[in-house]
Amino acid sequence: MPEGHTLHRLARRFRREMGGQRLRVSSPQGRFAEGAALLDGTTLVRAEAHGKHLFLGFAADGAPGAAPDRWLRVHLGLYGKFTFEDVDRHDGLPAPVGAVRVRLVGDGVLAELRGAPACEVVTAGEKDAVHARLGPDPLRRGADGQRFVERVLRSSAPIGTLLMDQSVVAGVGNVYRAEVLFRAGMSPFTPGRALDRVVVEALWDDIVFLLRDGLRRGRIVTTRPVDRPGGAIRAEDAHYVYKRTGLPCRHCGTPVAQREVAARQLYWCPTCQQPSP
Repeated sequence: MPEGHTLHRLARRFRREMGGQRLRVSSPQGRFAEGAALLDGTTLVRAEAHGKHLFLGFAADGAPGAAPDRWLRVHLGLYGKFTFEDVDRHDGLPAPVGAVRVRLVGDGVLAELRGAPACEVVTAGEKDAVHARLGPDPLRRGADGQRFVERVLRSSAPIGTLLMDQSVVAGVGNVYRAEVLFRAGMSPFTPGRALDRVVVEALWDDIVFLLRDGLRRGRIVTTRPVDRPGGAIRAEDAHYVYKRTGLPCRHCGTPVAQREVAARQLYWCPTCQQPSP
């Protein structure tokens, strides 16, 4: 499943390539026909992300500075994906390939969404309700890390479960969960309320650092420079424990362990991430 940095990169791309344009919106697949009709011919005036949710704001009045009066909310889930293609309207648009839920056509570019479990037009109030149920997003301006800290310290749930709870922290997925816990030397099975405040604050700071780095790179790299070869970062050198089951820990040599936690596979080093006494 795409993690938070991917959605923020998508928002940036929509702002860059379609922002301020009056778009043609359709649903070749047909499942989003009513929603597409509401957006067709309106202007894309905002694009933002919160955790794993993408919000595209449209205004019927396309004047500069117009506020959105309707929003497209998309959650990519496990299999959703946006693709972009340069086009020339005068040459005609390419025929849709596959089950295209929504197609957005701007000046010289089209974007197509496939496979997303959530794709709907929402009001500003409905959008606010989504924000309200999500935890702080480390990539959103003004994100309140103390909300994350307090939620963790009040909970008896394991920290490995809490990091996957989007109401605790929005945007962290399976890769970041495994990697940030390894970097902290923290057992994923430690209850949140058993952790020290300073430790949880440092965990938040590292989540912010890693997601910002992922946003900049366009990929998740969690190994520190000292723990990987110089030069280009190969895929096999980008992570400490994620999908490295049975391979030696980069720090101690213990085989990396794997177990299902919070409906996803968790990876950790049993030696480097022992529970606190």
